Amino acid sequence: MIVAAPTIHIVDDDGPFRTAMGRLLGLCGYRVALYESAAQLLATPIANEPGCILLDVRMSGLSGPQLQDRLVELGNPLPIIFVTGHGDIPTSVRAIKAGAEDFLTKPVAKQKLLAAIERALKRDTQRRAQDDELGALRARVSRLTPRENEVFALVVRGKLNKQIAGDLGTSERTVKAHRQKVMEKCEVRSLAELVLFAERLGVVAAPAPSVAPKDDTSGA
Repeated sequence: MIVAAPTIHIVDDDGPFRTAMGRLLGLCGYRVALYESAAQLLATPIANEPGCILLDVRMSGLSGPQLQDRLVELGNPLPIIFVTGHGDIPTSVRAIKAGAEDFLTKPVAKQKLLAAIERALKRDTQRRAQDDELGALRARVSRLTPRENEVFALVVRGKLNKQIAGDLGTSERTVKAHRQKVMEKCEVRSLAELVLFAERLGVVAAPAPSVAPKDDTSGA
């Protein structure tokens, strides 16, 4: 299977810079998509493939930070690297707090730019792997019947079979049967694995660390 090179989406209203950057990254082995404005990027369907966005700050129409906000609203997962000739500390802090991978000032050295892109692509790869893992876990849960889902939710919260039977108005024997089906369909072999499975899905929060009681040495 041939894996396509990541795509670097360059959004900058400076035509010569945009072209030069596209040429440089193309020679470095990346696929490149060029946009002269935020509106052009927003109007272009972006395939669900590895990549990142290089984004200017000051542009006609939506600014870079405004586009960043819009992409967050739309659920865009691609990491953003700001590359600008108009950088300042408040803007860079805002961009990073909003999730930008990096904030670079033009002119940027080739190696510094490529290092930032590699970091962004690594984060994108990690995010995709996590999404794939969650997708696989959700697919297992989707096999559960409504009643098995109820048993699953109660089991991972520490309820005993007898308590679950009381909550659901059924017998312990029936609960045990449902519980076994839950284990099989979720592909786990122990309660501990099932709880971890649920935590990864966000079905139940990880337990808080226990705090040992303080010794009373006051003598009171």
